[in-house]
Amino acid sequence: MDAIAMARELGKAIQQDERFIRMMAQQQTSDADPQLQELIGQFNLKRIDLNAELNREEKDQDRINAINNEVREIYSKIMANENMAAYNAAKNELDELVEYVMQILRGSINGEDPELIELQSGCSGSCSSCSGCH
Repeated sequence: MDAIAMARELGKAIQQDERFIRMMAQQQTSDADPQLQELIGQFNLKRIDLNAELNREEKDQDRINAINNEVREIYSKIMANENMAAYNAAKNELDELVEYVMQILRGSINGEDPELIELQSGCSGSCSSCSGCH
């Protein structure tokens, strides 16, 4: 089997993994949560307002600060939503799996024995999959 065919098989295996299935189920639950979707809509509209205000030639710093505070408040409400929290937890688990697979691939490309490559934790540079710096 060539590398591309094996990559396709790996993709199928990931889609059958419980972490992927859990993340997809949580995404559907979050998408079906009307309160969460309303907050996300408000958040997106406020970000548009903020960007418009930031792009004006004559900026009104008080208005920018007020909109920015509203954006932060809505974001806090989104992140406090139990469905969003469950989605984020499931996504983090899937991201860890994908990072491990990527470490195996990167190590293999660099000549390491794929059987000996273990999950290395640390800053990947992507804050989206981070549980916080220590």
